[in-house]
Amino acid sequence: MKNFIFISPNFPDNYWHFCAELKKNGLRVLGIGDCPYDQLRKELRDSLTDYYKVASLENYDEVFRAVAFLTYKFGKIDWLESNNEYWLERDAALRTAFNITTGQQSADMEKIKRKSAMKAYYAKAGIPTARYHLVEDYEATKAFANEVGYPVVVKPDNGVGANNTYKLKSDADLDYFFATKDSNLYIMEEFVNGEVRTYDGIIDSKGEPIFETGNVTPNSIMDVVNDSDNSIYYMVRALPEKMRDLGRRTVKAFGVKSRFVHLEFFVLKEDQQGLGKKGDIIGLEVNMRPSGGYSPDMYNFANEVDVYKIWADMVAYDKSTMPMDRPHHYCAYCGRRDGKNFVMDDAAIRAKYGKNLKMCERIPDALAGAMANQMYLCNFDTKEEMQQFYADLLATRD
Repeated sequence: MKNFIFISPNFPDNYWHFCAELKKNGLRVLGIGDCPYDQLRKELRDSLTDYYKVASLENYDEVFRAVAFLTYKFGKIDWLESNNEYWLERDAALRTAFNITTGQQSADMEKIKRKSAMKAYYAKAGIPTARYHLVEDYEATKAFANEVGYPVVVKPDNGVGANNTYKLKSDADLDYFFATKDSNLYIMEEFVNGEVRTYDGIIDSKGEPIFETGNVTPNSIMDVVNDSDNSIYYMVRALPEKMRDLGRRTVKAFGVKSRFVHLEFFVLKEDQQGLGKKGDIIGLEVNMRPSGGYSPDMYNFANEVDVYKIWADMVAYDKSTMPMDRPHHYCAYCGRRDGKNFVMDDAAIRAKYGKNLKMCERIPDALAGAMANQMYLCNFDTKEEMQQFYADLLATRD
């Protein structure tokens, strides 16, 4: 029996499904987390053979000891994974330390965690990216901003989500940024007026996709976080062939094997000098895990599949056992921010969209910055229906 260690299996809450499907496929699932065992949801407890509670997942030595203990108790660990951006480097360090060869190692982290390092691999795939500058010297950074023209975007070179990501519109903004920035190494990029679209997939050990889909984010996550705005995005009904091609080329360029991917691209909204014409696709960044929050459930609703099972099948069998010739839909996420005077209340939303509604929940505080506070997930068969849904839910009274 293969041993699989799942790091932080209780967060996000929906990740218990990964553990359940691994168990169904005959793996011994071992959890390491900072949540007391009796506070884990029953479905997760039922999926775990053993669980090691640590005081803090931030403490590498403590997590290292947990892996060592589970290795002593159950034998060699075959897989170790969190499927979580926050723990990617930790996962890799533990795999390297314990010779777990089924996932990325510490040596792989530079190209998939540092946004500046990603540029070369997008180039290898033949995909252009925005010009950039690593923020160290003020004068050199100001010269770059003046060369490409304001606005520019600054963000941590090694960061998660849209945290500490800012649009600078002038030399005065740049001065303020330098006066207040933290100790992170920041990357500055020319501003791209584009819509974020993605290639999402589950990749086998040969670097081939066994599941593919994608999403579209019409409004900027950076603006959602910085302006405390509402949040919307949706799973496409059909992945465009151009995005499928670019996604597969990016997977090959980065040497991805045996994992989920969430690859981000800009589609230009207008001609932009030095980047391309309206509709051209520009590389943004790669993420070697599922899209965050409720996206795995949205994959399922949009494609009438079970990606938790497909991923567990990849782990156990290196192929999918699930038929892919299912109906496809748009799956729309709408996150509404507390404090706004919305026209439609919950009862009105359910009355109009009850037949489309797949999920309705409060967003955990840890995710609310990018996803707002109250979410609704609905399936639609036409883009027009989906656009009306967004218009209805986001309408506010003066």
